[in-house]
Amino acid sequence: QLVDSGGGLVQAGGSLRLSCAASIATFSSYVMAWFRQAPGKEREFVSAINWNGGMTKYVDSVKGRFTISRDNAKNTVYLQMNSLKPEDTAVYYCAAGSIYGNRASQYDYWGQGTQVTVSS
Repeated sequence: QLVDSGGGLVQAGGSLRLSCAASIATFSSYVMAWFRQAPGKEREFVSAINWNGGMTKYVDSVKGRFTISRDNAKNTVYLQMNSLKPEDTAVYYCAAGSIYGNRASQYDYWGQGTQVTVSS
């Protein structure tokens, strides 16, 4: 089970940190990722991190602004979002899987989502 938190309303240029607490056994063996879905759009890959944090990847639109990290001792993954833009507005979901991929179908467990709204 994954529980997302940390969303909210922020002005453009602001920051938020999302958290995802996992109650999955052997959390440290999973790839963790963040996806987002804006109204009327398909779910979009945002970022992923491998089991020990040694590899990360991002969609081009968030590179240099977002940072994914994980704390295996706390079974938690984070998404630090800086310089937020109105186009970042979406429901953000964390996901866990065994493949270091960017397709939603590659992930087995999903959080409930947390709303991020960026005002202009």
